[in-house]
Amino acid sequence: MAQDITSMEQLGTILELTKDELEWKESPISVPLRITAHYAGLIDPHDPHDPLRRQVVPTSKENQALETESDDPLAEVPHSKGQRLIHRYNNRVAFLATDICPMYCRHCFRRRFTGNMMGPASQTDIFEAASYLAKHPEVKEMLVTGGDPLTLSNDQLDFMIASFRKASPHLIMRICTRYPVSQPTRIDDRLVAMLKKHNTAPFYLLTQFNHPREITQESIKAISRFVDAGIPALNQTVLLRDVNDNADTLEELCNSLLFNRIKPYYLFQGDMVTGTADFRVSLKRGLAIEQELRKRLSGLAMPLYCADLPQGGGKVPLCGSYIEEAPATDTGSWKIRTLDGDYRILTDPS
Repeated sequence: MAQDITSMEQLGTILELTKDELEWKESPISVPLRITAHYAGLIDPHDPHDPLRRQVVPTSKENQALETESDDPLAEVPHSKGQRLIHRYNNRVAFLATDICPMYCRHCFRRRFTGNMMGPASQTDIFEAASYLAKHPEVKEMLVTGGDPLTLSNDQLDFMIASFRKASPHLIMRICTRYPVSQPTRIDDRLVAMLKKHNTAPFYLLTQFNHPREITQESIKAISRFVDAGIPALNQTVLLRDVNDNADTLEELCNSLLFNRIKPYYLFQGDMVTGTADFRVSLKRGLAIEQELRKRLSGLAMPLYCADLPQGGGKVPLCGSYIEEAPATDTGSWKIRTLDGDYRILTDPS
């Protein structure tokens, strides 16, 4: 059985490493090297510019820090309530179930936390978060994230979810995982059966496919287990330079996701996290891609292009305004640009 890759020496046995890759050194601003055997098997060993390779093989560019970058661009630390709970938006929280992932993405935005080998949240962390939920009924949703929460055993997940459900029975939970991409065999009937026990409120699966080649028969089977059990699947793609920063790739990805019952949810502009400048796409290019996608994709297949603004500014949609002229009064006629650049008039009721 093929092994996961955790060193450059191992990696060099399956790929001819480039100068930039060989010069990478693990540092406080990078994440560890770990590539699952499943994902390594998807990489074209003969293409140094393979878009899957780019997502998981480190380069020396990760060790470059810009003044405009931050290790906590979303301001999660000042919004933390204890060790593992983040409350940045009024009606939802994020719980960092673990800092461990089965595979570390080189564009990771939570690299201040991810891969530090602290491991799963303790019972104390879980009880503290559950107590917070019980005292804050305005919280309607929780993102169970990390790291990747599915690195926890089913028993660990069962205990954690039961604790949160007891504190807040109607809490909607989003399970944020890249296992369908990195190691889809983790998702089995026992995992899904465990989640279905806690059915006082919905679960949603949030995953991250960034390229069409990541959608394999194994990943489709994994997603189907969730969807067939009544757990909807949504995808959050990150716009990444030289991975998916063109309309053709994203069109194929979004249509394939939709066909396999995964709703394209967000297309994220890369966060301004330290060491990731080489992945970020200019906003001008991103907006042009978004506009082209709107011409090609249905409403169901179209993700929302958005950014999590620096200094904790929050999530905002990014799209060119189609409103060209607004009325001077509360009601009147609005000049609206079409996708093809023509104009139409929408008139308010008098």
